[in-house]
Amino acid sequence: MNIAENSVASSELAWFKSSYSGAEGGECLEVAAAGSDVHIRDSKDVAGPVLTVPRDAWAGFVGLAAERSL
Repeated sequence: MNIAENSVASSELAWFKSSYSGAEGGECLEVAAAGSDVHIRDSKDVAGPVLTVPRDAWAGFVGLAAERSL
């Protein structure tokens, strides 16, 4: 896992927000996949830190979250 502060690479990524995110913002994350990594950031602080995890770790997290969804 890696946390980068405002790197040039993060500004060149294609960021996506969940379709569950409303137009008013709120508690949203954005993700961008590049190579073997997934990058995660706070949608309200796009210049802030970026968390980078391997794709398989992200897939495991999303799988567990989906099992616990409402």
